[in-house]
Amino acid sequence: MELQQLIDDLKNGTGIQRSRAASELGRSGSLQAAAPLVAALSDGNASVRSNAAFSLGEIGAVDSAASLIALLEDDDPFVRKSAAKALGLLRAADAVPALNRAKDDPSDIVRRNAERSLRWISDEKA
Repeated sequence: MELQQLIDDLKNGTGIQRSRAASELGRSGSLQAAAPLVAALSDGNASVRSNAAFSLGEIGAVDSAASLIALLEDDDPFVRKSAAKALGLLRAADAVPALNRAKDDPSDIVRRNAERSLRWISDEKA
């Protein structure tokens, strides 16, 4: 599917279409998707937020780190997990304090992804 169509689906589609578009934009590898994906981090649908967060990591959108750090406080554990993983993919050193806090998250999946991301960031600095 064409990049612009995916961006349009992300902005205007049904929940399922927005979620799928967020995921496919990550696989596109295009940094042109970064701004629409950051906007999708505030979508009312947790699946959209989760897929958008992970996709930002996939495309290497380092400028999205602050938005992803804020997402570590989301109500949904899968959104927090995706944000943690994306921050690791981005090797976002600024996220280390927030990821350290996420190691105490009530959700095991968030804790594991925060720990993994901290290892990835640490390996990058070595």
